[in-house]
Amino acid sequence: MKTFILPVALAAGWLASAPLQAQEGPWMVRLRAVSLQPADKSDAAPGLPADAIHVSSKTIPEVDISYFFTANLAAELVLTVPQEHDVTLAGAKLGTFKELPPTLTAQWHFLPGQRVDPYVGLGLNLTLISDVKLADGALDLDKTSVGLAAQVGVDFKVAKQCFINLDAKYAQIRSDVKTAAGAKVTTVKVDPFLFGVGVGYRF
Repeated sequence: MKTFILPVALAAGWLASAPLQAQEGPWMVRLRAVSLQPADKSDAAPGLPADAIHVSSKTIPEVDISYFFTANLAAELVLTVPQEHDVTLAGAKLGTFKELPPTLTAQWHFLPGQRVDPYVGLGLNLTLISDVKLADGALDLDKTSVGLAAQVGVDFKVAKQCFINLDAKYAQIRSDVKTAAGAKVTTVKVDPFLFGVGVGYRF
């Protein structure tokens, strides 16, 4: 990903000398490859030190749909498919679970109409957790998590209606780990950073 980002950024900077005069449509669709890097934080519990539970990182596909209310203000819906993660405890595999994390952010674009358009966003993340298989069924997770989401990014216009996009997001994703009987064991704070590169089309 780093090998790809550097030449893209250099080319986009070279194109950034003139504003774009053509009227742009209100919709934008982006397709990104995203590296998901969990924070790997968990609360201490009897017999369990803090941060002992780890959730695997992975690269995931992402589809994002944006609508521009004004030249500067847009809303973006971030979508993907359910992703399976490995869970380890002190280095030993504890099991797996799947999560689906749709996210909605409000974005502010600083340089609308320019060939290089940086933006920031703030919104909410709703994560749906399913197919929990931990400790041979002895442990379970909360099935939903709601938290804040924040992002920074930049769109580089490389052709009519076409963009290359770099994006970084942070999402609060947390879940209580419980016994099969419902007793809380600890809280896992996945809280991932997501680093994405992709292409966009505005219409």
